[in-house]
Amino acid sequence: MTFPLSLVFLGVVFFASALSGVFGMAGGLILMGFLLAWMPATTAIAVHGIIQMGSNASRAWLSRHYIDWRIVAWIVLGVVIAALLLASVRYTPSENVVLLLIGIMPILVWLPRRWFRFDVSRPTDALLCGLVAGGLTIAAGVSGPTIDIGFVRTRLDRRTVVASKAAIQVIAHTIKVVFYFQAVLALEQGQWGWIALAIPLSFLGTRSGNAILKRLTDASFRGWTRWLVTLVGGYYAVRGVTGLV
Repeated sequence: MTFPLSLVFLGVVFFASALSGVFGMAGGLILMGFLLAWMPATTAIAVHGIIQMGSNASRAWLSRHYIDWRIVAWIVLGVVIAALLLASVRYTPSENVVLLLIGIMPILVWLPRRWFRFDVSRPTDALLCGLVAGGLTIAAGVSGPTIDIGFVRTRLDRRTVVASKAAIQVIAHTIKVVFYFQAVLALEQGQWGWIALAIPLSFLGTRSGNAILKRLTDASFRGWTRWLVTLVGGYYAVRGVTGLV
C-alpha cells in the first residue's frame, strides 16, 4: 500500500475498532471490505485476523469480568471443528465469494425468533453456532453476525454479550491466522510496520467504543446492531454479486 493509503488504513482500523467496541461487531465487516479492495483474499483474511486479534483482545480485557466462559468454551470447540474440516479439503478463498458471504450474513439477525431458536446459553446451540461461525471465519474472514444471532436471542445483558463475543473472536481469529499462516509469512516488512501501528490504534478505538456502550440501553443496543450490520452487509452483497456477474 502507498503512504496515503496506509494512513487511510489506520483510520479505518480505528473507526472499525470503535464501532466494534460499541456493538461487538460490524467493525470487522468494514475492515475486511477495505482490505479486500487492496489485497488478495488470502492475505486480506490473514491481516484482518492479526488486527482483529488485538482489537478483540483489548475489548475482552476491558470487559473481562462479564465474560461467560462456559459459552465461550462450547463455541470455540465448534470453531476448531470447522477449521479442521476446511483444512482437510484445502479451502482457498476468492474475493467475490468472500464479499458475497459477508454481505448475506446480516440477514440472519432479522430471522423471527419463532423461526430460528438459536440460544448460545444452551451447549448444543453454542457448539452449532461455533461450527457455523468457525466455518465462516475461515471462509470469509468474519463471522460476527452469525455469532450475534446466538446472543441476540439470549437474555444476557449487553456487556456480557460484547465481552463473551470478544473472547470468542480472539480465539477464532488466532485459529484463522494459523490457517492462513503461509499468507502471514509472505507479508512484506513494510506491511508489518503498518500492522504494528494498527494494533494500538485498534485498542484506542475499542476504548472509545466501550465508553459509548456504557450509555446504551439493552433495547437500543440490539436495535442499532441489526440496522448497522444490515446496512454494511447490503453494500458488500452488492459488491459480491456485481463481481460474480
